[in-house]
Amino acid sequence: MKQQLLNRIADKSAVIGIVGLGYVGLPLMLRFAEVGYKVLGFDIDQSKVDALTAGKSYIEHISADSIATALERGFEATTDFSRAPEADTLILCVPTPLNKYREPDLSFVLDTMDSLVPYLREGHLVSLESTTYPGTTDEELLPRMESRGFKVGENAFLVFSPEREDPGNPNFTTRTIPKVCGGYSPACQEIGVALYSAVIDKVVPVSSTRAAEMTKLLENIHRAVNIGLVNEMKIVADKMGIDIHEVIRAAATKPFGFVPYYPGPGLGGHCIPIDPFYLTWKAREYGVNTRFIELAGEVNSAMPDYVVAKVAAALNIRKKAINGSRVLVLGIAYKKNVDDMRESPSVFLMEKLRDLGAEVSYSDPHVPVFPKMREHHFALSSVALDAATIASYDCVLLATDHDKFDYAALKEHAQLIVDSRGKYLEPADHIVKA
Repeated sequence: MKQQLLNRIADKSAVIGIVGLGYVGLPLMLRFAEVGYKVLGFDIDQSKVDALTAGKSYIEHISADSIATALERGFEATTDFSRAPEADTLILCVPTPLNKYREPDLSFVLDTMDSLVPYLREGHLVSLESTTYPGTTDEELLPRMESRGFKVGENAFLVFSPEREDPGNPNFTTRTIPKVCGGYSPACQEIGVALYSAVIDKVVPVSSTRAAEMTKLLENIHRAVNIGLVNEMKIVADKMGIDIHEVIRAAATKPFGFVPYYPGPGLGGHCIPIDPFYLTWKAREYGVNTRFIELAGEVNSAMPDYVVAKVAAALNIRKKAINGSRVLVLGIAYKKNVDDMRESPSVFLMEKLRDLGAEVSYSDPHVPVFPKMREHHFALSSVALDAATIASYDCVLLATDHDKFDYAALKEHAQLIVDSRGKYLEPADHIVKA
């Protein structure tokens, strides 16, 4: 069984099933299609399936042309999970958010797996790419596969291989970002490495699914902790009248022992604001209190309140209150130059300002209409910027520093700018660093 699947992967006759066609699954689909595999994509969102079938893309940095090319190469998208037996591999790329208690929400992973279980067959490889706590693959997916009577490692296979997508980063692609892979057994590992080696330049094997799960968490906790550090230092530096961005730029000239991280209005994206809590939650099972990680989470989670307080203070100096002020939020994607809204701190800023009585608008060249989100709603569209429009707002809050913004025009025409990204290097009376 193992050799049959390895042969199918090697001669590219294997059909690659990808479940979840979002920021992770869609680029992976394109890469498998590019090298000659037939890909069958599954998603519960009929609108996504319809768009892909029509050759359209719903992610800004993925072109419609690339979707059309994949279709020509045999790609199909479907909401019909009963087609799972057609695929040799089932790669799960679904969200793993937190619930309202900041605890792991595995419902997307488990519901997806439960939908697939009736259609699992001998020879299937299941690969989980969604970030999660160590033990998820073995504790949750393995029993579901074995419930069908399969012997995982012999006639069915299971791996964890965490996604490492960085949407909009022109320097790295799905192919060039090394891929970590941990298998439930040596046979699982061999197949997982073979699968990903077909499309990724470098695959990094680790000893177990748990090691792979922990690797992903370490990567993102490393960033979360370091961003927490500079966010805290930003507050101290501000009290001392020091520009923390100037300090970071100076420190970054050291050629060893220092990596620059930058403060902001909060953490965004699917990984960094969420992943640390997956480990802190699981660590409690082992009687471990992850104080260091949780402290960084507290600091980062407090950043939107810090920025709103800066807006309030800046308006107050101008004899205005937040209540009734017109505030324009610049950039609502979670990072520059993308349309990805997942966990964007800008949305929390907008909600806090709205709750305090501000008339909130936004401008984002990458997000023309405020999208449907699980927990946030604004009936707004992006405001087109010209001199009169910029000047009409009591405060312009720079939340995401897209390159498409005309920063010189903003500086010239805005009554007040609150800069949470350190974009403006030269001080000015109407620019407040946050």
